[in-house]
Amino acid sequence: MLASKDYQTRNEIASTDALLGSGLIKLITGPRRAGKSVFTLQMLRGKNYAYLNFDDSSLLSHFEENAVMKALSEVYPGYEYLLLDEIQNLDGWDTWVTTLYRRGVNLLITGSNANLLSSEMATLLTGRYFETLMLPFSMKETLKYTQVNMQPQLPAEEAALSNAMEDYLKNGGYPEIVRTREIEQAYMGSLFDSIILKDVAKRHKIRKTTELYDLADYLITNYSNPLSFTGIAGDLNLGSVTTVKKFCKYLEEPYLFYFLPRFNQKLKEMKKADRKVYVVDTGFVLARSLELSANSGRQLENMVFVELLRRGYDIKKNELFYYHTANGKEIDFVTKKGTTVGSLIQVAYEISKPKTRSRELDALVIASEELKCNNLILVTWDTDEQVNYKGKDIQIISARNWFLK
Repeated sequence: MLASKDYQTRNEIASTDALLGSGLIKLITGPRRAGKSVFTLQMLRGKNYAYLNFDDSSLLSHFEENAVMKALSEVYPGYEYLLLDEIQNLDGWDTWVTTLYRRGVNLLITGSNANLLSSEMATLLTGRYFETLMLPFSMKETLKYTQVNMQPQLPAEEAALSNAMEDYLKNGGYPEIVRTREIEQAYMGSLFDSIILKDVAKRHKIRKTTELYDLADYLITNYSNPLSFTGIAGDLNLGSVTTVKKFCKYLEEPYLFYFLPRFNQKLKEMKKADRKVYVVDTGFVLARSLELSANSGRQLENMVFVELLRRGYDIKKNELFYYHTANGKEIDFVTKKGTTVGSLIQVAYEISKPKTRSRELDALVIASEELKCNNLILVTWDTDEQVNYKGKDIQIISARNWFLK
């Protein structure tokens, strides 16, 4: 049984048994190969469950509801839970799931599409599902999995931790390769192709994939940078801004890219502003970017962004932005809950140069005044310091302490 194997513990739900015992649909979403199925199997350990894998082409090509339900009862007699893996591959899946839900079937569903719940289904199931976003391993999960001591006492342990963190910065946290970095580029390149071809081109019936690949490579090369649809269309000679917008939306659906809006209290101005692009894992940068050398600052910023997603900040719920001050200084991240700005977060790999240090702190001070927020954070690679700068208390925190504590 797959559920009986030992796996790395992921984001834990406080009361798994209570959740499984409820009538809620358990929806686990996120990119391919990030650990959705494993996480779900951990929840089902020791339980009587049935399983359908919709990455299986034979199941998809011969799917017939009554026959499938009969087969499930024969193969998994008396099952209490039904796990539907990668459900987005089944045409009309939402109608079937709604039917199963109304029949009282206790459902666990995984999917690799950010628009898994259509607006109609989301309305129908309001209050009837619990969604968990499963991303590649965090830095903390990666260090646990590779058995690196996160509280080093000896010089050798300190060096091992430092090396492991640098490795994560460059290579990311896809579970299958954190212990086999020698196959990193081949694995990530293959996964990239799978997402582009299966989750984008096939789903949206795109026959000529050259433009799609060109756009994806362009976005990876420009990760952590602000971009405009018009600029992208011009740089890639795509001609149509509409095509760029459409393709960017397609590439966002399988959790490959995220587009962060610039905060503005005027919605019209916010929609017109450039968006910053981030990739779900820095391993894709190593595999696909046209960069000649690694950019540690941009890698760290991308890592902070993905970690903020792990901590529950949702772009679609207007909880995460970047910001430009009135005089053009950029704040990397603005977190927001409801009507309140919760924190301003700046990211800089190193601040040993006075000019760099003052630039980052000045931006936080100015933004603090404009957005009425005094929770000011500067994430660096290796600096920990509490400072009062121009009358503002600012926490300068190292990546080790921000990601691990």
